[in-house]
Amino acid sequence: MNYLLVLIISAVAVGAQEDAVAPDAASQDNTEDVESIDVGAARSDVGDADPKPVPVEENNGGAVTNNLNYDAPVEQRSRKLTNFDSEIIDTNSSKPNWTFQKKTKSGKYVTYYGANYDPMTSATAPPDTDQRGGGIPYLITETRLADIRKHFMYPFFDKGGNGDNEGDYQKEIQSSTPQVHKNMNFQLPFFGFRYNYTRVSINGYLEFSDPPPNYDYPLVFPVKDWPKRNDPAFIGIFFSKCKIGNLRDEDADKRKPGVYFRMERDLRDRQDRMGVEIRERLKWDIREGVIGSETFNPKHAIIVTWKNVSFNGGFGPAVFQTNTFQMVLATDEVFTYAIFNYLNLEWTSHTEAGGDTRNGEGGVPAFVGFNAGNGTRSYQYMPYSQASVIRDLTATGWGNGKPGRHIFRIDENILLGSCNKDIDGANLPLQFAPESGNMLGGTVVNITGPCFNPNDRIRCKFDVFDEVVGYVVDRNRAICIQPPLYTEGWVRLQIAVNSEAFKWKGKYYVESPATASQKIFFKDMKYHEKSPSEFRITWQKQNLTTNENANIRISLWGYRETTMRPTFVYITEIASTQNAGEFLISPSQYRGKVNQFLSDIKFGFLQINLTESVKVNIYSTTNQNVEITPVIWSRPIPLAWYFQFQWESQYGKNWPKHLCDDWLRTDRYLKNFAHELPQCPCTVQQALADKGKFMPDFDCDKDSNPVCYYNNQALHCVKTGAPTMEGSEQQCCYDKNGYLMLSYDQQWGSSPRRCHNLGKMPYNEATKVPTLSQWFNDIVPKYLCCLWQEEQAVGCETLRFERRPSQDCVAYQAPGVAGVYGDPHIVTFDDVEYTFNGKGEYSLVKSVKVDDNLEIQARFEQMSPNAYGEVRATQLTAIVAKGNKTIPIEVRSRPMESRWRYRLDVIAENRRLYFDRPSLKFQHFQGVTVYTPTYILNQSEVLIMFDNGAGVEVLDNQGYMSARVYLPWSFINKTVGLFGNWSFNKEDDFTLPDGSKAAVVSNINDMERVYNDFGSKWMLDDVGDERKGQSLFYREFGRTSATYNNKTFRPQFLMLPEDILPPNRSEQIQRTYEVCSTKMYECYYDYAMTLNRDLAHYTQNYKATIYELKQTTREKITSCGVLETPRFGRKSTFLFVPGTKVTYECIQDFVLVGDPRRECGADGKWNIPEYGYTYCLRQQEYSQRQAGITSGIIMLVLIPLILLFVYLAYRFLKKKQKERDESRMQQDQYREQSRKAQEAATRKLTEHEEEYNSEEEDNNSNVTSTGAKETNIY
Repeated sequence: MNYLLVLIISAVAVGAQEDAVAPDAASQDNTEDVESIDVGAARSDVGDADPKPVPVEENNGGAVTNNLNYDAPVEQRSRKLTNFDSEIIDTNSSKPNWTFQKKTKSGKYVTYYGANYDPMTSATAPPDTDQRGGGIPYLITETRLADIRKHFMYPFFDKGGNGDNEGDYQKEIQSSTPQVHKNMNFQLPFFGFRYNYTRVSINGYLEFSDPPPNYDYPLVFPVKDWPKRNDPAFIGIFFSKCKIGNLRDEDADKRKPGVYFRMERDLRDRQDRMGVEIRERLKWDIREGVIGSETFNPKHAIIVTWKNVSFNGGFGPAVFQTNTFQMVLATDEVFTYAIFNYLNLEWTSHTEAGGDTRNGEGGVPAFVGFNAGNGTRSYQYMPYSQASVIRDLTATGWGNGKPGRHIFRIDENILLGSCNKDIDGANLPLQFAPESGNMLGGTVVNITGPCFNPNDRIRCKFDVFDEVVGYVVDRNRAICIQPPLYTEGWVRLQIAVNSEAFKWKGKYYVESPATASQKIFFKDMKYHEKSPSEFRITWQKQNLTTNENANIRISLWGYRETTMRPTFVYITEIASTQNAGEFLISPSQYRGKVNQFLSDIKFGFLQINLTESVKVNIYSTTNQNVEITPVIWSRPIPLAWYFQFQWESQYGKNWPKHLCDDWLRTDRYLKNFAHELPQCPCTVQQALADKGKFMPDFDCDKDSNPVCYYNNQALHCVKTGAPTMEGSEQQCCYDKNGYLMLSYDQQWGSSPRRCHNLGKMPYNEATKVPTLSQWFNDIVPKYLCCLWQEEQAVGCETLRFERRPSQDCVAYQAPGVAGVYGDPHIVTFDDVEYTFNGKGEYSLVKSVKVDDNLEIQARFEQMSPNAYGEVRATQLTAIVAKGNKTIPIEVRSRPMESRWRYRLDVIAENRRLYFDRPSLKFQHFQGVTVYTPTYILNQSEVLIMFDNGAGVEVLDNQGYMSARVYLPWSFINKTVGLFGNWSFNKEDDFTLPDGSKAAVVSNINDMERVYNDFGSKWMLDDVGDERKGQSLFYREFGRTSATYNNKTFRPQFLMLPEDILPPNRSEQIQRTYEVCSTKMYECYYDYAMTLNRDLAHYTQNYKATIYELKQTTREKITSCGVLETPRFGRKSTFLFVPGTKVTYECIQDFVLVGDPRRECGADGKWNIPEYGYTYCLRQQEYSQRQAGITSGIIMLVLIPLILLFVYLAYRFLKKKQKERDESRMQQDQYREQSRKAQEAATRKLTEHEEEYNSEEEDNNSNVTSTGAKETNIY
């Protein structure tokens, strides 16, 4: 009675939705009979009576209940029961997981699902109509997700489905038809290719292309004889000849033996129960099972199950010797993951591979692995594939903690997601994610390789730095926290388990802080300012944790070079807050901060980490949780917003001047570096054409970052791709006119840098640390002297004119250019054009410089057949280049079918490089830099730059490669190879390896002579030749130079279409001339040979581009050099080419002094100034100077007059004095004469008296008396 009640209630619930289940069958066909099918697998927590999507929810007890209303009226239930017209048969109705099928007169089945139907355990498939969407969305709980993830096998069904009641069972697959074709309405990326179909084979694989007629054992892939023999693309879970076996009585799973195929599409949009549960189960099985898949969200899935398959060639009871395994593929049409579930393996080899006929043992076991097909690549899962330990597949792998589960990522390369405990060696492959991290440290690196035990001690070693401790997360995964690494580029990452040696190894890319993936963003540019009021930072909070309530710490770190060993130090905590994804920083909050010993730090980084560590260790016998703290970093930033108050307290309001003066004083003690730098090109066209020396500056790139904060109003900047011997870097910026910007004209001009962003070995010394040394020595002074002062400040001008002056382009030397394109055509450095259709590996350029070796080699392979058969011509398919003491860098064209994501393969250090992330766009190796332009997302253009200034550019369009080589002048007269001797003389371009010279041809009908006498002589092989060198190409899968070299190949030597095409194909001859509108013989040849318009188009394009480059590099740009802008003044133009007329003017309150205009002459010299050196004076100073001049003029006039007056007065006084002297002299003479006269008179009187007295005596008797007589003297 109870049974009957349950049955009736269930039937009512089913009937309530019958029209939705199969409306056509219910309305048009009468029921012939009814079968009751019971699968009865494990208990389900979710019931579903509706074939449409049904939401579920948790009840109070945590169980999952159905939201469907079963309380229909009794009348309705009775009416619905009348639809059953025959007896209901249920052989095991006590189990809740049951379904009904009704067989209609047309032979189709209509399936009804019980209230507790569980698609994860039932043998009856849900209808495919569920995948069409609609209905009530199904919600899955964590409990339900955990329960379905406990199952080892993914669901497969042998009943139900689309009406044939076969479920997923592939009844077409039998011994006579071992495989069936399946179309997919989505793209499945696999091993670089992409497919929208597959073939399911009973022989344990999915196939995507035709196999060879037969195989030899052991199997070897790729097929070495391809393309003579087919090389199939396949995913082989157990590649062996199989047949359908039999069930044994003791087998618990009674589903039919054979192959099951199920496709679940459009999972992201699915809302039905099956779609949601498959999506969530796959998503979390892959995310937790494969490192690096944390964001994977499956879009489509394929589930293929080989159940109870036996080996081919067995007899008798061998049909009961069976294997059961399952392949699950999940893809989002970009990434693809494969899950191999090995439930049971009882045999290993079929009889053709040497296995015995009874147990399938011995011989060569099955192949497990992947083959890309078309002679490209393969992956054999060792040590299990084709080895006796293949039986261990059921007990190893440990994907999602389940023995027997092995997980792979298979879209581009085959990456193992499961541990491998059965291999040993000195260099075992280590898988880890992410594969790169910020140099500053803190990146959590997830590692897969060895199988880990709970208490294993893990040691991790990055490059040559100290070991760090790793932690075991589960059997498949351990983690290491990357420490700070003063280095950049690819370094070795090694781990050791317990006391073992470091034998698990991989390559880890250390990102410089300036190019690392940006994790902290700034809303605006205020953080650059001298004194910002506030600025806002943002970050992706999921980068730290999915817990939105988690707390974080924002801290500040700084860098300085005060000693030989630089230091990276913690400064302070900015804030502790919730992980909201953004935070507003107010610098005024740090006014009272005092960092006594750190105030000399001028720049630093913001760091964000979780306050509470994340518990990650769930695999420990000690029940101890390992806690880690995820860390994210900002790009380098100036720290005036934090230290401004401390600097103001220490230096006063004009603290930028003091700090700038300190920097200038220190920099003057350092040695000069600018003389080592290459000269900047004069124009942006020349800079873009010099791909050997210059690469885009990611701070000012016209294609990816036009902000140009440090070079405002610049159109584009370039910089040297590698550091000089002293570690310096040249920067060249160009204005909107395309001309070089000079620091003499403006603060935004080009600036040489003491330190290169890449640093310099050894990286742990001052001036040599990547990014940090450049900021310390070259970026910080821009802030101190210019950005935080004014452009005309003394410190800014000292920086611009003395310490970091731009180098003009007067002495710039453009590179030489040569190229190869088409099938193939060559233009040498000296413009010799010829066609060379050699088949094999050849030397394009070989330097004969002993101290600076350079080798560039090419591989030419035969063109694919056209509609009329074989094409006797070749095309460029690979380039390899090696500089002096550098590793070879190889660039290969990918097969046409695998070019959907990447166009070219780049190989370095025997592994492929990818440039699809911003932090990996530029990759540096010792002596060589490899990059793809920032605007190229499909890896269709690759540039290789060597330290010596040589460059190689490789391009791909529609599968047709072209290569161009750029050489500096140091290689003039020092090259040989197919690109000739660069000597500016065509006659020696055909120099042979022995040094002799073949005659250069100019007639297009003489290409056979070029082939025989010159080109073929430069074929390379793997054995070294001192004159030609040896082949540098990477060898894999047994290929050698002999695989590609074909000395007997004879191409088509005639060049014109009427000579190539037979006369009866006149329409194609005419079409050739129409397609090749440029009338290039190379285009005629290429189209006539291949009948491919794309090749003809790109042949014309490539040749035109080569000559455009040659014209650009040869264009003579006469430069008059630097013409300084006067301080406090302006120039009418910054141009420096002949004919430029420059007019000066001064800013407000300044007056121009000197020549107001200058002109650049045709001789490359500025005219001689007529009025002297030009400069600007302040108005006050000018007025004072003018007053001084006026006063001077007045003084110049008055002084002579005064002097004349003085002179005249002097003369007058002197005359008067003379007169006085003469008068005095006369008076003196008069007096003297008077005196003399008086004396004479006195004498006379005396004489007279004496005479008188004498006479008186004589005449006493006769005395005569006479009176005295006055005498006057005039």
